[in-house]
Amino acid sequence: MTFAYRLAALALATSLAAPAIASADGKSLYMDNCSACHQVSGKGVKGAFPPLAGAPLVQGPPKVLITTVLNGRAGMPAFKDDINDADLAAILTYARTTWGNKGSVIKPADVAAARVAAKAAPKPRGLQAH
Repeated sequence: MTFAYRLAALALATSLAAPAIASADGKSLYMDNCSACHQVSGKGVKGAFPPLAGAPLVQGPPKVLITTVLNGRAGMPAFKDDINDADLAAILTYARTTWGNKGSVIKPADVAAARVAAKAAPKPRGLQAH
């Protein structure tokens, strides 16, 4: 077996293992950042933390989910300053493809674009005294 052949085989094996590694990272990051509220099972806690398993928000348009996680909603903290684009993409992809969910993969570029769009959005105007 030549060195070039071994190198090619190693490169192939590494590329085949990459999706499994990315999936494990998403799971690990979910466990560290989300499972305390949404549970390991993704079923949440009734009346307190919504389920992610089977949730239309999780399986729907990626931009809506990304924006919700970045900015928070209804008691959920905003993660825009706490989780980078690659890690957030891995977490959301894990949630969208686990517990029977049929969502698509979210790429770090999708998170970056949503982050930029959220910063560019006009701020709501408050009531002003006349």
